[in-house]
Amino acid sequence: MMDWTDRHCRFFHRLLTRKALLYTEMVTAPAVLHGARERLLGFAPGEHPLVLQLGGSDPAQLADAAEIGEAFGYDEINLNVGCPSDRVQEGRFGACLMAEPELVAKCIAVMRARVRVPVTVKCRIGIDDQDSEVHFQRFIDTVADAGAEVFIVHARKAWLRGLSPKENREVPPLDYARVYRLKSARPDLTIVINGGIADVDESERHLQHVDGVMLGRAAYQTPYLLADVDQRLFISDSAVPSRGDVLRQLVPYVERHLDAGGRLNNVTRHILGLYHGRPRARAFRRHLSENAVRDGARSDVLLQAIAIAEGVAGQARTGAVV
Repeated sequence: MMDWTDRHCRFFHRLLTRKALLYTEMVTAPAVLHGARERLLGFAPGEHPLVLQLGGSDPAQLADAAEIGEAFGYDEINLNVGCPSDRVQEGRFGACLMAEPELVAKCIAVMRARVRVPVTVKCRIGIDDQDSEVHFQRFIDTVADAGAEVFIVHARKAWLRGLSPKENREVPPLDYARVYRLKSARPDLTIVINGGIADVDESERHLQHVDGVMLGRAAYQTPYLLADVDQRLFISDSAVPSRGDVLRQLVPYVERHLDAGGRLNNVTRHILGLYHGRPRARAFRRHLSENAVRDGARSDVLLQAIAIAEGVAGQARTGAVV
């Protein structure tokens, strides 16, 4: 998610789940080719498995960007043709490309020819007036014929004119059944469902019909739900980490980031929802929001926030946490 799932967010989420596939923010192919690559593409080794999500419509540029992403060590390259924002449309990428399945197919074919890692597609079930099942099936079939084997489908159409990106996540109705029917019609493809999925319970229900589930805003706003993913969805025997243990594991990463010239709130802005629904969650958020933005703030602010959340606020003044 743009401006959300940066490298700090992903490192934090990886402490909650070792198995789930993590995605970068969408990065445009021209930015990869001409921008600061380490800033745009860099990641910590512990983030694997990790997908680079690209935006663009020029097959040659996308192929070059995919090759660079593979060289950086990404495990998969994803082409986003589902984002409905205005700035995305102006650049002729994102959801508007669903009106041009042949172009998307050409992009996929050229990218696949240049890299060994999988190349996947993230899309909607339709756009504007091109939202019938026939339009959707034609798009999938055309792109699949170019070699795409994995489709992550946001189960809403996108209105490219008249709705904001936020409204496009809420106003068009969800149609999970259409995604289920796609899987039935194309059992040879890997179909991952996305859109409005709130928790692991819902994920388990969807997995009776499709191959995978993508969690977006729910995972960001209530990240502790990810702690159940490995045991329940991947049948792992790993222990479920506590919230405090996750944050204590985050401290060395925070220190490295600060020593490299970063700011504490670059990391802590992603963890504000960790105690959602728990006692003292508001005090935890308030402490971080007020103190992590201060010049010179260090990891003791995070340790104090843990102490507050765990009800040992008397120890928070010294930074000691038990």
